Amino acid sequence: MAVNGASTVPTLRSYAGKIVTIERFILDQQQSYPDATGALTSILYDICLAAKIIASKTTRAGLADILGSAGKENVQGETVQKLDEYADQIIFKLNDHTGRLAVMASEEHEGIIPIPAHFPVGPYVLLYDPLDGSSNIDVNVSIGTIFAIYRRKTVEGRGTLEDCLQKGGDIVAAGYVIYGSSTMLVYSTGQGVHGFTLDPTIGEFFLSHPNIRIPDKPKFYSVNQGYEQFWSEGVKRYTEWLQGKDKTAKPLSLRYIGSLVADFHRNLLTGGVYYYPADSKDPDQSTGKLRLVYECAPMAFLAEQAGGAASTGTERILDLQPSALHQRVPIFVGNTGLVEKAQEFIKELD
Repeated sequence: MAVNGASTVPTLRSYAGKIVTIERFILDQQQSYPDATGALTSILYDICLAAKIIASKTTRAGLADILGSAGKENVQGETVQKLDEYADQIIFKLNDHTGRLAVMASEEHEGIIPIPAHFPVGPYVLLYDPLDGSSNIDVNVSIGTIFAIYRRKTVEGRGTLEDCLQKGGDIVAAGYVIYGSSTMLVYSTGQGVHGFTLDPTIGEFFLSHPNIRIPDKPKFYSVNQGYEQFWSEGVKRYTEWLQGKDKTAKPLSLRYIGSLVADFHRNLLTGGVYYYPADSKDPDQSTGKLRLVYECAPMAFLAEQAGGAASTGTERILDLQPSALHQRVPIFVGNTGLVEKAQEFIKELD
């Protein structure tokens, strides 16, 4: 349907003052590509449907028997929440039989998720984090779903690990759903970043945030400062710079929710930077905590499409070649100037 490109949408002006459903918007984008088969459009529809189903449970979590632990750990060693399992299964079941995907991978599974042998395969690959921030479920804090879609690399047959281990720069479409005071789906196909808010009374997503651009004047920085003592000197000095301690910059306010989707979403709309650096406290986080293919690459794609940037502190996130499905990396993502400043401190002091 679309390829990576400039953050422009030629038909966007025609939407001013009009009620636009996500279906209409996606179809309008597809018409810009005469050779489009409609497969990517249909995958995005399926993700929208999954978001509606998951949202119907998150808003009733206190009334349904889906809160709390499922009694086991995932491949990350994290306690699996009941709602994690539910979201993972919904996304899989809506996409396993369509003939549009060659393979899937989820943060909740150790290996790739093959398309069942009795179903056909297609030209795309879906990677997803079914429920980001799930540790916040029981305390009614915003959580989300993150996804990235690629074209398969292999030529024929069932999809393989190779198809899933692609650079973020090869993403065809990426986005997230945030389940908060309202449910929003934010996505990009390389034509800018667009947000849609779910009207629960009729079960439809409507265009509410067209062509999102990260504001030039940032307001917030988002990081878990509880781990500051374990950071490198460059990251510590960068944090002090954000706080205005060296008097060379206006201080930013600290806002940290502990859910990547929620923290990223706020900074996308208001301006700022989110970062989760490597730390020396935990050997598993010596190269970062967040997963490259499920979290960092999709968010980096969205940030760049919105005029921002994303880096490990030394490298552009979208240039990284994944070596494993659950590879972790540091991330600094948000306003370009703030990300570049992090790189300056790290290069100078680390």
